Amino acid sequence: MKKIGLFFGSFNPIHIGHLILSNYILENTDMDELWLVVSPQNPLKKKTSLLGEYIRLEMVNLAIQQYPEMKASDIEFHLPKPSYTIDTLAYLREKYPNYAFCLIMGEDNLASLPKWKNFEKLIAQHEIIVYPRVFREKKDLSHYLQHPNIHFIDAPCIELSATEIRNMIRDGKNTRPMLPPEVFEYLEGSNFYR
Repeated sequence: MKKIGLFFGSFNPIHIGHLILSNYILENTDMDELWLVVSPQNPLKKKTSLLGEYIRLEMVNLAIQQYPEMKASDIEFHLPKPSYTIDTLAYLREKYPNYAFCLIMGEDNLASLPKWKNFEKLIAQHEIIVYPRVFREKKDLSHYLQHPNIHFIDAPCIELSATEIRNMIRDGKNTRPMLPPEVFEYLEGSNFYR
């Protein structure tokens, strides 16, 4: 059975932190592929700084051209809004019955998991790979350490913020080192975030 890691995000924009983490997971787990699932615009929220979903999908596709085990996914664009992870996973399991889906999330998301729709079912049915994040205040996640489906990995902690990158672009600062070259060129040739 093919094992697929699902890394959900706005990717607004995708940056080198996302790629470093994705590559680390592919190289250090039994994942066959890693899908970067671009979150659609929440119809209830009007975020002016959030680029259209297809533009963000395009940037993810540009960023992962050199990584054959990474795929950009627009799966949530076609599902009812707002999209809940549990529903997306149910849809994927039905569509790809021969794949095992594994969730990738930061420690910060794990800390807020009890607020997610059907979170107990989510943990019971799916393996979850948790990567380290720098917390403003450290949360106690020790109760998750014993869970057979939750695996903490020692991935590099790269705290690059897409918000910070957008602000730098807006202020005319150089973001070249923070972005995959293809994404930097794409943004340079556009008025996005300016």
